[in-house]
Amino acid sequence: MALDMTPEQREVGTANYRKAVEHLGLDRRDFLKAGAVGTAAVGLSAAAAYFGYKSLQGNPVRTALIGCGDEGGVLAGEHNPDFLEIVAVSDIRPYNLKRIMTGDFKVALRKGLNKIYGEKAKAIKSYTDWRDILKDKSIEAVIIALPLHLHAPVAIECMKAGKHVLCEKLMARTISQCKDMIRAARENKVVLSIGHQRHYSMLYAHANEVIKSGILGDVKHIRALWHRNFSWPAVFNPDEWAVYFDGDKQKAQQVAGILEPKIRDGWFPPVVQGDVDGLEALAKERGVDLKKFLADCGYDSIEQLVRWRLYEKTGGGLMAELGSHQLDAASIFLNKAKPLSVQGVGTRSFFGPNRNPREIDDHVFVTFEFPGKNYAQDKNDIVVVTYSSISTNGFEAYGECLMGTRGTMIVEAEQNVMLYTEKDPTKKGDQRAMSIDVSSMKKDQPAADSSSTWGGPSAAPGTAKSGTAAAASGPISRGYREEMEDFAYCVRTWDASLGYEKDRDGKFRQRMPRCHGEIAMADAIIALTANLAMRERARIEFKPEWFDADKPDVPEQRA
Repeated sequence: MALDMTPEQREVGTANYRKAVEHLGLDRRDFLKAGAVGTAAVGLSAAAAYFGYKSLQGNPVRTALIGCGDEGGVLAGEHNPDFLEIVAVSDIRPYNLKRIMTGDFKVALRKGLNKIYGEKAKAIKSYTDWRDILKDKSIEAVIIALPLHLHAPVAIECMKAGKHVLCEKLMARTISQCKDMIRAARENKVVLSIGHQRHYSMLYAHANEVIKSGILGDVKHIRALWHRNFSWPAVFNPDEWAVYFDGDKQKAQQVAGILEPKIRDGWFPPVVQGDVDGLEALAKERGVDLKKFLADCGYDSIEQLVRWRLYEKTGGGLMAELGSHQLDAASIFLNKAKPLSVQGVGTRSFFGPNRNPREIDDHVFVTFEFPGKNYAQDKNDIVVVTYSSISTNGFEAYGECLMGTRGTMIVEAEQNVMLYTEKDPTKKGDQRAMSIDVSSMKKDQPAADSSSTWGGPSAAPGTAKSGTAAAASGPISRGYREEMEDFAYCVRTWDASLGYEKDRDGKFRQRMPRCHGEIAMADAIIALTANLAMRERARIEFKPEWFDADKPDVPEQRA
């Protein structure tokens, strides 16, 4: 994010941020909140007190995991069994059903349920048809971590069956489906939460409070990016590929000749024979051929099932998988503002012939216009937010850079925040080497909202750190654990008689997850409308009706 900074300048920026947080008393306030609700006694982090939930009264919520792939493995690995007890799992891929139990040899977050539950893991039921879960009345909630195009249909059927739902992001493949999900939650009076984990990130919460203090002045530009380099040849390495063969390096070596990827691409895993054999057996068991079985499950081929992020039908591209989180962050940094317009360019300029094929763009560059704080009075008060995601260069760490009239804040890789003041023209010296003056910061700001995330390493359960001190001392919590704890807390405190009723001020009458359906739909609108703008090479203006769950207007059906 900061191309020409020396290590010393980076250290100054980090120290500046810590100084601002200390001045606002954020870490101290979190500690006092934690003590007030006794989080230390019940094994909760200070984040629990900050985000407003407590330990459960009663047993953990009996939960089923639908979708045991990469993200399902992260959620299973990060969940707290004191809040959610995973009693069943479902997936049509034999490889995924095995990996959700044993864990992933390459990714520490995917610990596997055997490690979490020990001998009790043997009682976890395994299904190849998620509909079987709906027949079990003892299951109270489901976590849905399926490919994007299945989020809405599966979530809606689960809610109709009376199950509370935590669904992975992006909320749905279309905004019409998002509104259908919100309607289903209301009609069946169940909790609906969407997995934008930065809503439970203390790092982002503290950063937002610093922004609200006014130290940056008037923010006029936010630059967000998530760059990766997938241009290297896919050189076979048994240590790396063994994860697809239960950790058996010898077996991985034996099939090296049929591994398909030509380019190192995290979204292009191999199609392993175990999945092919298992899917053919399932099709035979149900009395249909493999093609019909896959079609009934929502896929055109095994390749599309395994590499769903690369297909238009099953995924939402780079904006859905990466950009949605950072635009969500930008919106909240701008006081939950909704964008005014978007335009951009998406290209498939690297992948293709003689390289791993994909239908989605491999490079995206989009520009949003957001309303400034005085936009109601002055329509020229615009904040420009740019976002880029490229696949051929990983030089810069991903993150967000906020540029204000009095300072700059860099949120880097969800691990570090750096803060700099603008150079005072009446003084000499390099502004990046100057310590900030916190005397003008407002100290009476309300607790800030946070935003969303995608992937990445996390601290181990029970040791996850949060807030500013953690940024200096090691990995911090990305919010997965807190998100699921709060979901369980909402389920346990849920009053079905109130459902989604609101008071005269438009606030829900009972506790909701921090990223309930109406909030998550805004994230989906931002990402999917950007896709439309790139596809049409046009500037698209956002309409207020799109963000209203009670109105049928959606961007994909605009005139």
